[in-house]
Amino acid sequence: MATSIVIVGIGNELRRDDGAGLVAAKRLRAALSTDGRILVKEGDIASLLGDWQGADAVVVIDASSSGSAPGTIRRYDAHERPLPSVFSRSSTHSFGVAETVELARALGRLPARLVVFGIEGRDFSQGEGLSPDVNAAVDEVVRCVVEEAMGGA
Repeated sequence: MATSIVIVGIGNELRRDDGAGLVAAKRLRAALSTDGRILVKEGDIASLLGDWQGADAVVVIDASSSGSAPGTIRRYDAHERPLPSVFSRSSTHSFGVAETVELARALGRLPARLVVFGIEGRDFSQGEGLSPDVNAAVDEVVRCVVEEAMGGA
């Protein structure tokens, strides 16, 4: 890969579909042989600002809950506009992806390229394992991220 890339899967594997980003990151580790970093983040994600420092491109994968059909995938370019509220504090993380991105923007610390994939969840109750629609969506996001990573993200 010509650029340095950081891929981050965010979630909580003990809250069913909220683990979608974590599962995606683990599958990406198996699918990509890259010098890039693939990180798994649970809990407070404000530390992302340090994790992506110096990276040319960053891909973040997280579950969302917007009322769309479970398994719906949305791709956002964080440089085009602020992330929608489904990535805010309402997530199970203490500091949401949207807040982290906006803090980075305010501090002038957004990476040159920042893409966020949201996977609409069905079940955020306690327990392990993804619902079938979300599991299938994770596979599709992995395919998309591999394509982006190979194309220089």
